[in-house]
Amino acid sequence: MDEKAFNEKMNGTKNFHLRRAVERLREGLFDPMGVQWLTSGEEKLNQLFDRGAAALNKGTSHHLCICGAYGQGKSHSLTYLKQRALENNFVVSYINLDPRQIPFHDFKAVYRALMGAMVFPNGETSLATLWKKTAAQWLARPENKDKSINDFIPGDMPHRFRAILAAMANKNMDIAASKLNLKKHARFQPRSFSWTLKNALMGKEIPAHKLGGVFHYREVDFYKGRSLACHEPKEYLAMVKGLARLFKDMGYGGWLLLFDEGESIGQTRITSRSKSYDLLHEIFCPENPAQGFFPVFAFTHDFFTLVETEPWDRTRSPGGRRKTDQPTDDIPCFARNYHKAWKGINIHSLQDLSSGEWETLSDKLKILHGRAYGWKPEAAGLSTELSKEMMQILSQNKGAESRMKLRLLVNQLDLEQQKTPC
Repeated sequence: MDEKAFNEKMNGTKNFHLRRAVERLREGLFDPMGVQWLTSGEEKLNQLFDRGAAALNKGTSHHLCICGAYGQGKSHSLTYLKQRALENNFVVSYINLDPRQIPFHDFKAVYRALMGAMVFPNGETSLATLWKKTAAQWLARPENKDKSINDFIPGDMPHRFRAILAAMANKNMDIAASKLNLKKHARFQPRSFSWTLKNALMGKEIPAHKLGGVFHYREVDFYKGRSLACHEPKEYLAMVKGLARLFKDMGYGGWLLLFDEGESIGQTRITSRSKSYDLLHEIFCPENPAQGFFPVFAFTHDFFTLVETEPWDRTRSPGGRRKTDQPTDDIPCFARNYHKAWKGINIHSLQDLSSGEWETLSDKLKILHGRAYGWKPEAAGLSTELSKEMMQILSQNKGAESRMKLRLLVNQLDLEQQKTPC
């Protein structure tokens, strides 16, 4: 962002947001508004995003791994990509992976988190509401008069979720009032249908028999064709890919999925890591690329060091009872050597800012701090001396994390503000 655009942003922003951004920087946190104003290397991030968007426009998928040390700007970069994607008509979900709350190997939990964090370009956050509206518009088109909503839903989605989407688009079955009290219509509870379908779509535990009743009265003709159970992690990954394709068909650029704290995958036991690596392989090296699917992971360098040093030839004994006279072979812990398989994945390594970039960032920070707290660090005589002090702080802390450097710069500005007369 050039100086003119930066000043225009400052002038059009309320003082509350300016102060909040400075206060979060002071605590070592990043702020969405601060990401817009203080991002360095935005040209490279724009290029990375545009490359992925171009791949999606060609009908394929794309992935990206942002790699850097703690405090180097991985979360900052993901937030910038989120804002960039929303500006370019993408659906976006941003989650923090956690080995306890959102472990990557339990992709059902990951799916629920992604659905809960979903944001649309127009500010809408309810997929159910948007889907009903889009489905009605699609069915109303003259060219679709002989089609059903099943033709619009991607066929590679898990059966359970295809039926859920179809039921959301359909209306309740017409039942005569005189027959509503009959025993065979005991499951007809239309007031709960919308709640049931919405929560089932979000990945919550809704029993198959309850869903079956909803599907019957919403006249989903194909729901009995296969099991409505959905337990396997890869089924939820397939649903994520299916939704990405559906978003593409709905007119969006695709679905950008941002996974922060990706190194937490390596903080679990070996059996969980094996499952996580298998899911990552489906994302990094898919046999059939999914349209509209754009996942971005933030990793530390330690994660790829772990992948390089994993005992890929390690085996384990099979579980369960075994007869002593029938020896069984050990089972490999990993399906393949993922270090070799992932040689061609897309990795963007974050670099430390140059002295010139830090100088530009310091000048922007002075303006932001001054506007937030109503003083003028750019006053004659003060600006040059203050700039020297800020650059000296940076030179004394070359090995510090980027967010620590920003904290030190904000602290210096606080001290200078206290020296100025009221």
